[in-house]
Amino acid sequence: MKPSSLAASLLLLASSDLILASRFGIYGRPRSKQPSGELARRASIVGNTSISNVGDVEYLTDITLGGKKFSVQIDTGSSDLWVAGDVPNAQDTGKTAKVTYAVGGVSGSVKTAELDFAGYTVDNQAYISVAVSSDNKEGSGLIGLGPNYGSQVSDAVGDSSGDAVLDRIFQQNTSTPNYITFLLGRNDDPTDPPTGDLTVGELMSGYENVTSQPKLSVSVVSSTETVNQHWQILLDADGIVGPAGNDVISEFNVESAVDSTSNKKQLTVVLDTGYSLPQVPTAVAEALYKDVPDAQLVTRSELSGQVWQLPCDKEVNITFKFGGVSFPVHPLDSNIDLNLTDSSGNHVCFGAFQPFDPGEDATYDAIFGMAFLRNAYTYINFGDFVEGTKTTADPYVQMLPLSTDLAESHSDFLKVRGNSPWTPEDASIGDRLKAHLPLVIGVSVGAGVLILAAIAGLCYRSRKSRRTPFFQQRYQPLHEPAPEAYTLGAVPDQSGRAYHPAYNNPWDARY
Repeated sequence: MKPSSLAASLLLLASSDLILASRFGIYGRPRSKQPSGELARRASIVGNTSISNVGDVEYLTDITLGGKKFSVQIDTGSSDLWVAGDVPNAQDTGKTAKVTYAVGGVSGSVKTAELDFAGYTVDNQAYISVAVSSDNKEGSGLIGLGPNYGSQVSDAVGDSSGDAVLDRIFQQNTSTPNYITFLLGRNDDPTDPPTGDLTVGELMSGYENVTSQPKLSVSVVSSTETVNQHWQILLDADGIVGPAGNDVISEFNVESAVDSTSNKKQLTVVLDTGYSLPQVPTAVAEALYKDVPDAQLVTRSELSGQVWQLPCDKEVNITFKFGGVSFPVHPLDSNIDLNLTDSSGNHVCFGAFQPFDPGEDATYDAIFGMAFLRNAYTYINFGDFVEGTKTTADPYVQMLPLSTDLAESHSDFLKVRGNSPWTPEDASIGDRLKAHLPLVIGVSVGAGVLILAAIAGLCYRSRKSRRTPFFQQRYQPLHEPAPEAYTLGAVPDQSGRAYHPAYNNPWDARY
């Protein structure tokens, strides 16, 4: 899906021939002090190409269309190519098409022109010609690299000449395996470069082990919903580990909203390079961020809705599991700095995993955008998703975790954000109390009531004793055994279960 100015989409790559594979590096440009526009969704994936990282919220690559260069976002969450501005020698098909994204959309005439992309040349590639505007600058655009099923251009043209870019490349280069890989850089990372790479039909040197990782089947939507077919896979049951080491899905009893999912503990996750902030069910976002000291759920129009606002120096550690493999998220990605301020002008950061409601008839539960994908080298095999393919192989995804050196990730966070006084492992007493202030107040009030009741009982017994005549007062003879000692056990809560306040602190060292 398409991003808008700052929030645009995660972009990437371009393609390359199996034998003459070309790899493009990714270059970054600093993000503006204040982002303009809304952080938007999707970007796409394509072969060996340079990717520019724009403030960790947009990835771009260059293409040539009709001999003219365009800087386009790459979007694995959509399937169509569009550019803003005139293309030399373009041919009008007489058709029109419209693509709607999570934030905004584009429409225009469907035209064709010669495309040069990541070392491939495609004759008469169909694209949408979009009028230049404040949102879509001259020379900008987006290249969709999702399954051809969702192509609005292909539907408008009505035959294979309107197929998406990757389909056209695979169809005319039959010796090139039908897969792409991508690696996204992180702008502020002090130990790794901010650049990235995309390959088509080849593996990046040093990351060949990705093919040894579990093959994650691409979830296929029903025939009536093919327009929503994305690169989507199943998260492991209870496959989200929160900052306190707790199993988020189990704790919040989160279930999949996708009807076709047999195990409701497995969330369907879309891998979308065009999404700046990953989208997760509301209860999951709450579980990940609510206990961070001074965390607030706020509404920010430039972030397209609600998001957890965090102090920038609070390290949040999150892990996701796919196919039994753990994917730790770098803390610079889980608590993301977008150079924004709060209503008082204070610099604030945000929980990158944003609350999201999949709604009725959902085909997915979550969208893992750039903030997650920077933590995995991703391999996507198109299988029989390529139109006209003669293979019967099912599409699948393999991912290699990147942020596995937790000590380095912690050190990176401290270097970039300063000396963080709080982490889930060694939170100060003050921070723990602040994070659980309602619980502390409740326990204190309850204890106070019990103490007052005990004092009142003692006073009553004492007064009653003074009123009893001496000869009626009873004393236990010395030769009788002493009464059994009272045991001070756990205080039952309203449900009758024993309540141990110490065990309910998620930052407790025992967790």
